[in-house]
Amino acid sequence: MNRAERIRAPRRNRDADWNAWPVADYLAENYRRLHPCDIGVIHHHSAFYQRFAPGSIARSLEFGAGPNLYPLMLAAAASRRIDALEPSTAGVRYLRGQLERGPDDSWQPFYTLCRSLDPALPATPAEALARVRIVPGDADDLMPGSYDLASMNFVAESVTEDFVEVAALCGVFVGSVRPGGHLVAAFMERMPSYRIGSGPRWPACPVDEGALRSVFEPLTEELRITRVAKDPTLPEYGDTGVLLLTARRAGPHT
Repeated sequence: MNRAERIRAPRRNRDADWNAWPVADYLAENYRRLHPCDIGVIHHHSAFYQRFAPGSIARSLEFGAGPNLYPLMLAAAASRRIDALEPSTAGVRYLRGQLERGPDDSWQPFYTLCRSLDPALPATPAEALARVRIVPGDADDLMPGSYDLASMNFVAESVTEDFVEVAALCGVFVGSVRPGGHLVAAFMERMPSYRIGSGPRWPACPVDEGALRSVFEPLTEELRITRVAKDPTLPEYGDTGVLLLTARRAGPHT
């Protein structure tokens, strides 16, 4: 790293062309088969969603949905409607295709695991995704307190090199639910800016458990953070594993 690289300003979310996000390469590297990391996340998130009776959540949010379908599928037993907020035109295009044509066959092993853990889920991935409404937009478009539950997976730490912006995005995520509303999230642990395939480097900010606690503890209650070990079957992105979070938004609630 030369001196100019050391002193340059961190790249922020707005500095990357997310409309050109390489969806096909990202899926090929991460989601065309079920990795041990995914199994860990699915077990964690499934246990979270099973706290709720089927259909008891009126509206839930997937914050920065991207092309990863299993968080949307996992929400389908508890949530009557799932809003998939996605700023990238490439991501929106992929999500619309999956909802209109049905999910790619590669998602079936993910859903088989989801449903084995939570039999209240619909019989097929397509039925689970029928609850999803795609919402093109970003964090600035969210109305605070609009949701009963919000999920975020590999978003805030994977779009900016600026920890202040990571914290701000996490704050919007927390604020998207009503006081007492429920939160579930996954973060890449200590991942620096990364490359998908042979493409450009995308901005990211290394976070650890302490960094997440500094952001979430003032805003939430019942905060729990656990960890999944680094997955050697995934490409080398420089991470050290995955951090998994559940919490409730602080404030008066019933």
